[in-house]
Amino acid sequence: MTDHASGAAAPRRYRPLPEKVGSVVLGFESIVVFLAGLVIYGLGALDGRLPDWWGVVAGSVMFVVTLAASGTLRWAWGRILGWAIQLVVALGAFFVPSILLITIVFGALYAYAMIGGSKIERRVQAQRRAQDG
Repeated sequence: MTDHASGAAAPRRYRPLPEKVGSVVLGFESIVVFLAGLVIYGLGALDGRLPDWWGVVAGSVMFVVTLAASGTLRWAWGRILGWAIQLVVALGAFFVPSILLITIVFGALYAYAMIGGSKIERRVQAQRRAQDG
């Protein structure tokens, strides 16, 4: 990303704290939800309602959706998508109750990234405004 006229690199877009931390949380969660899909498959947790391989399909789809959502957190709809992913992962606890642990851990991390990160970001922006003006 260089400015062809001056040869200087274009400045990088400022990423607020909720976007940075939230994308890390969703990135790691994508790996865990794929592994949860493998657990659903391995345990045969679908109880004949669906073929067991649907656990792998669900884990793979959730992997892709969660990883893609980690790049959309700059927009409000991307943050809402992140919350929806937390809900879908929680629904996986109906098949394997231990998935509720994933929901609690990553849901808390995502909540801290969005809520706590926003509070910290507001405080940092206020300090920057105070220093500039």
